[in-house]
Amino acid sequence: MKKNVSVKWNIVMNFILTMSNFIFPLITFPYVSRVLLPVGTGKVAFATSIVSYFTMVGMLGIPTYGIRACAKVRDDKEKLSKTVQEIMVINTIAMTLSLVSYIIAIIFVPRMAHDSTLFMINIASLVFNLIGCEWLYKALEQYSYITIRSIILKFVALILMFLMVHQKSDYVIYGAISILASVGSNLFNFLNLRRFLTLKWYPNMNLRQHIRPIFSFFMMTVATTIYTNLDSVMLGFMKGDEAVGYYNAAVKIKTILVSLVTSMGAVLLPRLSFYLKEGRDKEFKDLTVRSLQFVCFISIPLWIYFTLFAKEGIYFLSGTEYTGSIVPMQIIMPTLFLIGISNLLGIQILVPMDRENEVLKSVAIGAVVNLIVNAICIPKFGASGAAFGTLVAEAFVTGYQIYVLRDFLKSIIQNVKLFKNIIATACSSSAALGVLTLINGRISLFLILIITAGIFGIVYGVVGLFLKEEFTMYLLRYMKK
Repeated sequence: MKKNVSVKWNIVMNFILTMSNFIFPLITFPYVSRVLLPVGTGKVAFATSIVSYFTMVGMLGIPTYGIRACAKVRDDKEKLSKTVQEIMVINTIAMTLSLVSYIIAIIFVPRMAHDSTLFMINIASLVFNLIGCEWLYKALEQYSYITIRSIILKFVALILMFLMVHQKSDYVIYGAISILASVGSNLFNFLNLRRFLTLKWYPNMNLRQHIRPIFSFFMMTVATTIYTNLDSVMLGFMKGDEAVGYYNAAVKIKTILVSLVTSMGAVLLPRLSFYLKEGRDKEFKDLTVRSLQFVCFISIPLWIYFTLFAKEGIYFLSGTEYTGSIVPMQIIMPTLFLIGISNLLGIQILVPMDRENEVLKSVAIGAVVNLIVNAICIPKFGASGAAFGTLVAEAFVTGYQIYVLRDFLKSIIQNVKLFKNIIATACSSSAALGVLTLINGRISLFLILIITAGIFGIVYGVVGLFLKEEFTMYLLRYMKK
């Protein structure tokens, strides 16, 4: 019982963290996008995409592998300390090589040298990612600490954003503030390591045991990073900063919504790995079913609502200068459902089963598909072509993982009634659109979104209760307790 309460508490804390990831951009991005305009936000988005590749190389596959490896030995402080040290040694070697390559690129690549100050600032992101050991805190399920720390630092960044970003030329300051929460979080992580580890040197390290799985996770990260950041990079080189700015506005909304859809998965990886190690198959399957119900419950209505109200969402968050973001946002919205499913199948099922090679194959397929579709569509359709490339890539990733886990899914799929979520979404969409026809043009965009979202959510919940949709009933029972 204690374990179950712990899982629920972790999910609550991670949901609060996820909501902060939703609320803070909701406050800052409308302001920043209007001050910096598409070109300014595009410069920062382009730099962030480039830095992500060097972070990927420096971190290898450690952010995911470290969670699994540490979760398995979390009850033995000596084994845990030795495991963390071994992983850190490998991480340090890789990050040093990545940092040197990054500095060379800033000097010799004209596109990066042009905004060298912005790119140099991001060196802090690389260094502090190394020493932060975020994967250790997730393995130990320290979600209260992670949540409180992150919210405080986001609030500091929020204040600095309004105090220091006032004109188009402040995009460098915006770039620095945008990494502040991450850098600060990793600094606090480093300072708190002594609470969980025995800080001494272990001379008999066994690095070899980690190399193969880290490499598998690294290749998986490579493929994922390619098809999640390739769009902005290709747009930046082929269409310029303005196209990246349009695309970034759509992706910003999608990223916030994806964090809601995948919020449960981040918490469950260490617990599912622990259940498999202990041979507790029933608990593993029950937790997986609940997570699948959650993904369907939240991703389908978000997908449909933000497709129908893309114009209002873009205009409210970014301003009327971002009309070029509306169609890309509508094209990319189905990925909420696809990413939710692939996150569940890949990170929550295949990784704890030590079948990360299957995840690697799926994201490799996605990366190749994304590259091909982008090369064809971006020159002609710009940001919309990039959005379509992402959509097709995610469909291939999810399709392959469903095929690999088809036998396992047959044993649990009867517990997920997808048609109930679809019916509830259809009813709530009709109600929200009906309200829109009555109030459109008469009140502000903010009130339109608040009222239509409220009607949408209420109707969705009521229809879910009427149909006795599984996750809705679970929430009802949980609230009664």
